[in-house]
Amino acid sequence: MLDVGGPHRLYWEQSGNPKGVPVIFLHGGPGAGTAPAYRRFFDPERYRIILLDQRGAGRSTPEAELTDNTTQHLVADIEVLREHLGVERWTVFGGSWGSTLALAYGEAFPQRCIGFILRGVFLFSREEVDWFIGGNSGGEGGNGMGWFFPEAHRAFAGHIPPAERDDLLKAYYRRLTDPDPVIHKPAAAAWCGYENACSRLIPAGKAGRYDFGSDQYYAGALSMARIEAHYMMHGGFLAPGQLLDGLSVLAKHPAVIVQGRYDMVCPIATADRLARAWSGAQYRVVADAGHSSMEPGIRAALVKATEDFKLYR
Repeated sequence: MLDVGGPHRLYWEQSGNPKGVPVIFLHGGPGAGTAPAYRRFFDPERYRIILLDQRGAGRSTPEAELTDNTTQHLVADIEVLREHLGVERWTVFGGSWGSTLALAYGEAFPQRCIGFILRGVFLFSREEVDWFIGGNSGGEGGNGMGWFFPEAHRAFAGHIPPAERDDLLKAYYRRLTDPDPVIHKPAAAAWCGYENACSRLIPAGKAGRYDFGSDQYYAGALSMARIEAHYMMHGGFLAPGQLLDGLSVLAKHPAVIVQGRYDMVCPIATADRLARAWSGAQYRVVADAGHSSMEPGIRAALVKATEDFKLYR
């Protein structure tokens, strides 16, 4: 556990080869947390694998905490951890929100980065947030993801009373930040059920549902829903176009961008935009995949990327 000031203590772990190439894994959400399976993207004989649960996420405490939880705080936390571990430079691996954070960190500390492996790119534009929420519409299917997953969007919008559906994000944020579990628990279930239903090319489970079979699973859902809504309400704590505008400092860094062709959570247009702006990056589109890093095609492409990155130190 790493004390980063205020109420926050961050969980981190290491595995693999202590003398291997350091790699920092940045999870999505924000608020999703890490899992043991994420170590398996990396060859443990060649990599020093470092996983970090960001503020309020996973095993970091307090869970689902929004105080001092901004992109700038998370970027600073990554650098504090690097110094704590005595790492001079590391490869930065991030998917979905993790790709956003990887770019923000890399642009702040380019000299500390060997290179980047990014998946399901998200740049936190207003258009991307609107796409996720479904155009703040409670109508049939809404817009954005709702065009492709109308039943999931219907369940998502249906949690909110009709009078508030003109701004679904604001309505959810109000409920997710309410201290009463009777209010925030079902809101988190509806939010995460919607995202989960849209994350794979072939959805797993029943659309619009989230299983609260254990307290740990509930805490994870609340952290993800509450923190995602918090960041969306504040534009990711980034200026419009900030990540693309600041990309020049990373022009000489090796990078691989892995993107599912049918990613509905983070549509391919964003990854394409990043790839065109980053001339040195390798852009690998997985033809039969959506958003989830655990889909077979995405898994294989990410493992290939980490194998390719063994050349860099």
